[in-house]
Amino acid sequence: MTPTTTSLTARTAALLGGVLLSLLAGCGSGGAGDDTTEARGTRTAAAPARTEQAAVAALEGMPPVLDPRDIYAANRPGMLSPTVRGYPSRVYVPNTNSNTVTVIDPETYRVITTIPVGVQPQHVVPSWDLKTLWVNNNRGHTLTPIDPATGVAGKPVEVHDPYNLYFTPNGKYAIVMASLDRELVFLDPHTMERKKATPVPCYGVNHADFSPDGRYFVVSCEFSAQLLKVDTEKMEVIGRQKLPLEGAMPQDVKLSPDGRTFYIADMMAHGVWVLDGERFTEPALMPTGKGAHGLYVNRDSSEMFISNRGEGSISVFDFEQNRLTKKWWLPDGGSPDMGGVSSDGKVLWLSGRYHSEVYAIDTRTGEQLARIPVGSGPHGLAVYPQPGRYSLGHTGVFR
Repeated sequence: MTPTTTSLTARTAALLGGVLLSLLAGCGSGGAGDDTTEARGTRTAAAPARTEQAAVAALEGMPPVLDPRDIYAANRPGMLSPTVRGYPSRVYVPNTNSNTVTVIDPETYRVITTIPVGVQPQHVVPSWDLKTLWVNNNRGHTLTPIDPATGVAGKPVEVHDPYNLYFTPNGKYAIVMASLDRELVFLDPHTMERKKATPVPCYGVNHADFSPDGRYFVVSCEFSAQLLKVDTEKMEVIGRQKLPLEGAMPQDVKLSPDGRTFYIADMMAHGVWVLDGERFTEPALMPTGKGAHGLYVNRDSSEMFISNRGEGSISVFDFEQNRLTKKWWLPDGGSPDMGGVSSDGKVLWLSGRYHSEVYAIDTRTGEQLARIPVGSGPHGLAVYPQPGRYSLGHTGVFR
């Protein structure tokens, strides 16, 4: 399922040339203090400058954006919704090979309990209304609800091939990323009753993020090196493109604070694709490190953390400077994968996919604060609760 070799096509070589090849090589061997190579790579794939968004009619029913210059303006420390203020702070870790969810107290770094769930849990996903955590049991074909107020799991709901789960910005639908079924399945967000299944022209739909107005979303297809653009209201694919690197394997998708640029991590291109979502033109590659996988914006919308799963590092991208500024290496190695930022913004939590552990990392210094043993194959962990008015899904994309 995972490509073992990558090669540039003739078109890609013409596009990126020898500069990109040298950058890719440089990122793989950089040390903890080596930021120069990465900064050059970012300038090669420059994103649009941060400017104020023009007024656009939003998706009907979507809560208005608080600040058109920053779609994450509702995600500041302490800005918890009244819905979640009474919830205990926890880290929920789905262990894909153990069929369990490990629950961690982030204050003590201790495991509180382990919850049995379905077969191959991939992600723990906060619901749009913030009241439920849904465990995506991919091969068990179920979603297990967890009450974040009590930590108690409820009765599983049958949903086929739920690799990942998102919610439309107006809360009207849940969207299952049915990776092997090659579908986007739109469901009732509470009962998970199927409303519409949209076939997709690619393999391995897995991650997504929405435009500032909520009218479309960009989807990554990891097994066919493609990106899709989907009309939210019509629930139809309106754009498709092949990534310009043979063997590419796109993963997490994240929108820039100014709403103009989509970033797509790629674990085989060892970097992040920089995409103009409106024009949906061919993206450029920003090398970060081996096995780039997860993307997480900090609490003041100034930086984005990029987990490089294949080399045990985290790259830090500065939105204002439009470049990579830091690279942190986990002591004793590791496989940093998916996760989220703590409510106060001080800690980045990431699962260690191949090491049966979870990492707590200081977001200011990159220091490893804790390394916690969990089950086998930890994947899309959720830090909960977090600031924000509603959830778009995945491990916690809040606006």
